[in-house]
Amino acid sequence: MVGADPGRQAVVVDQGGERLGVAMERATQALLQADLLLAEQVIADHDRLLAMSTKAEEKAFVVLALQAPVAGDLRTVVGSMQSVADAERMGRLARHVAKIVRRRHPAHVLPEEVNGYFAEMGAVAVDLGKIARDVVLSDDPDRAAQIRHDDDAMDALHSHLFTVLMDREWKHGVTSAVDVTLFSRFYERFADHAVEIGNRVVFQVTGEQVTED
Repeated sequence: MVGADPGRQAVVVDQGGERLGVAMERATQALLQADLLLAEQVIADHDRLLAMSTKAEEKAFVVLALQAPVAGDLRTVVGSMQSVADAERMGRLARHVAKIVRRRHPAHVLPEEVNGYFAEMGAVAVDLGKIARDVVLSDDPDRAAQIRHDDDAMDALHSHLFTVLMDREWKHGVTSAVDVTLFSRFYERFADHAVEIGNRVVFQVTGEQVTED
């Protein structure tokens, strides 16, 4: 039987999953407030998450090499490796936000007009990150399957921002429009990775792929 440690993503998703929510929360605050200190914290924390991810992957490879898992155990180990990669990418997206904030400091990156949208996107991202962590630790396929519906709020915000940018009343120029589009994409991708983790938990537990409604 496969050991529980790599199979349950204990290293990255328990500890690192908590960091993901904190990272995106801090990155959002840094973005909205042009806070250099918070941005630096997000960047530094990502290096620690990356080290945790590497250790988790190494443990999973050891299990594959020494225990030759099959069926459900194999799904669990391979799924854990993929979820580690998703978690690292989520952390990287938070770091992208923080790095741009640091590069533009002391100026604010976004027009004040869109701050409310990004505050909402940040809150949704933090919630999705925490839910992804919880479903991995609980192996709850029903809650895991629900994540893709929770992601609808992020998709709606992402889509609405395009209507704001295309409105004739937009007076902040092309550069700001590009910034808004880029940041919106960061948040959308963060949410997409949380959905992928949820879908993977469903497959690991049930052996069934999640299909779109």
